[in-house]
Amino acid sequence: MPIVAARRYTAGKPAAEPLVIVPGTCRVPPPQDSFDWVGVAEPTAEEMELLQALFGLHPLAVEDSLNPKQLPKVEGYGQRLFVVARTTTLADDDIIDFGQTAFFVAEDFIVSVRHGSNRAHLTLRQHLEQIPDRLDEGPDFVLHAILDFIVDGYLETIKPLERVVAAMEERAIDVFPDQETIRRLFRLRRQVRRFQRIIAPMEGVCLRLTEADLPAIDASARPWFRDVLDHVRRALSRLNGLQDTMATIVETASLLEQHRQGEMTRKLAAWAAILAV
Repeated sequence: MPIVAARRYTAGKPAAEPLVIVPGTCRVPPPQDSFDWVGVAEPTAEEMELLQALFGLHPLAVEDSLNPKQLPKVEGYGQRLFVVARTTTLADDDIIDFGQTAFFVAEDFIVSVRHGSNRAHLTLRQHLEQIPDRLDEGPDFVLHAILDFIVDGYLETIKPLERVVAAMEERAIDVFPDQETIRRLFRLRRQVRRFQRIIAPMEGVCLRLTEADLPAIDASARPWFRDVLDHVRRALSRLNGLQDTMATIVETASLLEQHRQGEMTRKLAAWAAILAV
């Protein structure tokens, strides 16, 4: 079982020993004011069946958690909540790598299933363990913290793209873009469009977590999800700005080039007239 970390928390503090999850055993429910937090990465179908049996997960949600190309969504299954979020990292050559993290949330546990993302949650877990008063709020607070971590990753992906596009825009004022720059520009436009298409449903996910009556989400936790919603909207706004900038770079460069060529043509015509005389 590719368990990254598994702990039981009581009053916001981790138990001395990690949870041991082995086939053929039954889960002992935690006492009151306690919950289990299990994080797994790249599990197989057989390993997810084990978690399904231990935590009573819905088979349809388990099936979706194994498909790494789901769009973001939130669904309730009885007293269980299932959430899918997409993750992003910027690779070389302006390529955006997309991953997925799925969550199973109940009153006494949260299970995260991560695919294709190298941004592990261990550092986040260690940070949360330093604030037991907040961690004591339960699995819905952990869900908020991880979603906030994922959405912050969107902004970290966007920042270098903005720098690249800003440099292209600045150069286009001085000289018409060469073929390599134009190819890179269109490659970036495709990446940004895909980025928008994949993370746009996250706005609806966060809106439901903020406003809807969902299992395992306490009313007092909803303002925290509103903060994540604001970050998602900020990321989408910046992506829209990137698209607008890239759409105008070639157009602006073309207008400037036409102006430069017009000036050159007028000068040549003037010299031609002088020579003719």
